[in-house]
Amino acid sequence: MTKPYGRQTKQRVEKILLGAHRETALEMLRQIPNEQLVGHLFSHFYHKDERVKFRSIAAMGDLGSRMGKTHIEKARIVLRRIMWNLNDESGGIGWGSPEAMGEILCQSPELALEFKSILFSYLDPDGNYIEHEMLQRGVLWGIGTYLESAPGDLDEKSKGLLYGFLHSPDPIKRGYAVRALFNANSLDCGLVPENIVTDANRIDIFTGWNFVTTRISDMSLTCERPRAFA
Repeated sequence: MTKPYGRQTKQRVEKILLGAHRETALEMLRQIPNEQLVGHLFSHFYHKDERVKFRSIAAMGDLGSRMGKTHIEKARIVLRRIMWNLNDESGGIGWGSPEAMGEILCQSPELALEFKSILFSYLDPDGNYIEHEMLQRGVLWGIGTYLESAPGDLDEKSKGLLYGFLHSPDPIKRGYAVRALFNANSLDCGLVPENIVTDANRIDIFTGWNFVTTRISDMSLTCERPRAFA
């Protein structure tokens, strides 16, 4: 007999995450006990399909937010697990973890008070800087997501670090840095480097349940914050 924490539930979660409608999917996931759901969402952070990966991250934001309202200590445990995943001593690579932290903190002001400094520290060479090149993308995405709900929390040091990523050789990092600065209302057209203004690279931006493809130059020149960057 299949255990309730086993393959059948994992397959059910994946099927839900492949659904077309965000709110319907989230409501279906809410019917699964939190203790089961959290582990299966973590496992889908490693999914080869980027849609499933990012949707599981979005679902983790919803789950963490709900737990923060009803069982805040359990929500703290989820965030500590995320932090452990990003610790070198964990022995793994924390794919999806900084993005999920950003999603949870974006939706839970109470948890943000406790953990936002840790999220920003992953960007800081004087803090818990993430050196892994691919994980840096996740840090930029997670910070950008959090700043959508709390633009005033971007301090001058973190702002300067984000501007530094506008010169990254990785177009995804450049685009994610633009998104983060937009979401913080901190993208100063007078400070945007020429390489961004003329950057024709197209990147995929997750919009909450799906992706849109946009040129980095278009992101930098848009006066109003596009919904796709949120």
